[in-house]
Amino acid sequence: MSRPAPISAVLGILVLLWVGYAVPAWAQAVRPTFENRIEPIAPTSAQAAELFGLDRTPVLIREEGDVPGWSVATAEGPVGYIASTWEIARSVGYSGRPLDALVALDLQGRIAGATLTRHSEPILTLGLSDADIERFVGGFAGVDMAAPDEGTDGPDMPDIISRATVSTGVIRDSILRTARTLAIGRGVLSGGGIDRVGFAPAGWSELEAQGALAHALVTMSQARAELPGASPPIPEGEEAFIELWTGIVDPPTIGRNILGQQQYSRAVGALGPDEVVLFVASRGLYSHRGTSWRRSGVFDRLTLVQGDVRLPLTDAGYTRVDKLPLADAPDLKERSLFRLDGAAFDVTKPFVLELTASRQTEAGGEVSFVTTLPYALPEAYIIAPPPEAAPLWQQSWQERRFAVMTVAAMQIALTLILLFQESLVRRPALWRGLRLGFLSVTLVWLGWILNGQLSVVQVIAFVQSLLTGFHWETFLIEPVIFTLWAGVALGLLFWGRGVFCGWLCPFGALQELSNVAARKLGVPQIAVPHALHERLWIIKYTLFMAILALSFYSMKDALILAEAEPFKTAISMRMMRAWPFVLFVVALLTAGLFIERFYCRYLCPLGAALAIPAKLKIFDWLHRRPQCGRECRLCETKCTVGAIDPLGRINANECVLCLRCQVVMNDPQTCPVLKRRQRKPVSQAGGEGPKSAEA
Repeated sequence: MSRPAPISAVLGILVLLWVGYAVPAWAQAVRPTFENRIEPIAPTSAQAAELFGLDRTPVLIREEGDVPGWSVATAEGPVGYIASTWEIARSVGYSGRPLDALVALDLQGRIAGATLTRHSEPILTLGLSDADIERFVGGFAGVDMAAPDEGTDGPDMPDIISRATVSTGVIRDSILRTARTLAIGRGVLSGGGIDRVGFAPAGWSELEAQGALAHALVTMSQARAELPGASPPIPEGEEAFIELWTGIVDPPTIGRNILGQQQYSRAVGALGPDEVVLFVASRGLYSHRGTSWRRSGVFDRLTLVQGDVRLPLTDAGYTRVDKLPLADAPDLKERSLFRLDGAAFDVTKPFVLELTASRQTEAGGEVSFVTTLPYALPEAYIIAPPPEAAPLWQQSWQERRFAVMTVAAMQIALTLILLFQESLVRRPALWRGLRLGFLSVTLVWLGWILNGQLSVVQVIAFVQSLLTGFHWETFLIEPVIFTLWAGVALGLLFWGRGVFCGWLCPFGALQELSNVAARKLGVPQIAVPHALHERLWIIKYTLFMAILALSFYSMKDALILAEAEPFKTAISMRMMRAWPFVLFVVALLTAGLFIERFYCRYLCPLGAALAIPAKLKIFDWLHRRPQCGRECRLCETKCTVGAIDPLGRINANECVLCLRCQVVMNDPQTCPVLKRRQRKPVSQAGGEGPKSAEA
């Protein structure tokens, strides 16, 4: 029966909460400080000439503002623009470090070229040439930012960088996002907003039905109830105290139909780039303008509200309209146009026009009430911004949904195995067949086919991302790896590191299966003395700490040291690598033929990294007997990784949950304790000798 460990459970939950919520939040708070210390890499004139394919040296002019970058021009005139992905998109790679590329955009809104200037990516640091990288980045040339998904092969993941989905995906998204922002910021592409070109004839009632004109009515009776004690008193009735209309008249279909061509041209002809015109009209007893604006310059009865923004209407942008050309327009008393600063609020989003009505009372005070008139410019008059390329992680999850489902199915199957292990370990043949079958699937399907091999590099990348700016999108780019890590994280909490190391690690499966074959062929096994065995553990923990510490100094050097992992060579690249790497893998596997899981026991930095949080596991799922380590040490000799000490205790830091010790304990043909219990007393009546005194 499993025994809960309350202290570990509490600590585990607290750590999960801290990692899941507090640490990313802290990272986001720290990130601006980190980012401000890193300057974008400025392009040279030679780089600009190469990006735009110029035969002469251009002039670069630095431009600041919301979209900083560089303008590129020659003696003949402007050529285009260049921007840094780090400066625009704050692109952070899989390593957790800044990733910077220069993106060149021509005057037609197409990417002229791109070049990678800064990175610390694992896949780019080792195993690929500069030509591979430049060919991939250069593949974005010719992509039309008006429809990036319909351009050349650039925005699709090129197959030239094999098994580099994460790193090249980050590069892809940062280049496309930067190019789109640059195109909109420089006016090469419309960033969306009001349709100021399209026109169709429409009457007042039609515009009102569309929502292009909003309408509100306050009757005399309603105003009387809202203004008690007003002097003179407001009479009862259904007549209009004030009937109000409002609308944005910049779209020609609205403005030209309401104002007529001449008045519309005067109203919008002198507008600045961020300015819009608000139309307000009313009739009834009360005026929406009043008279105090003549002294103060502010129309204190009207206020435009959008979220937390309250925008007063002033006489600086006011124009009185004497009459309207529309035949079906109501008999209006007042008609006004107000020029507004569109930068102060988003005209494409809903807003509210507030009208404040007030009256003096007989007692000498004042009463007032506010009428609200909500308005939203109909979508028919709003131009959508150019489409943004879908993030690669969404495309990856869609394309690899079958792979993700199979990984999830493997994790569910493993969960059932561990939950119902008591029934499984009592059937040695079933356990052996199930384990060898599961490890075979892990090696072939999860490892060689899906490339689902976790690595200490991912642990280092996660730590670095927490410190320099956490981005879920970076880790979501590779669905299989993300799904694996999600399951392993939960497994660490409940069972410890063995969930991955013992069942879901392709290289671990390769070692165990090769050792099984070696035993079948009679290869002698070396029993490492326990004292030496324990001391050799130091190697993997030291190696992990060295990689982690080195990553804070140089990510490139840390990734070189991480080559102590044979995973990339044996699993990801299937031995198709330079001979020193292949020789290293062969040496490890050869050692594993004589010492089962040799690499897992003494050298694996990933196993060391997982063993540290595994200290927080909630349950103790493996059983021991009082006789273990005292009367019997069979499990110690059978343990896959030597995780059982001479006293019979299981070291959770080293255990890979293979369940072999549980099979031995429950096998009456193997376990000495069960053998003694099954020994029957000999019947004296049958003349077969005295009864055995053993229990």
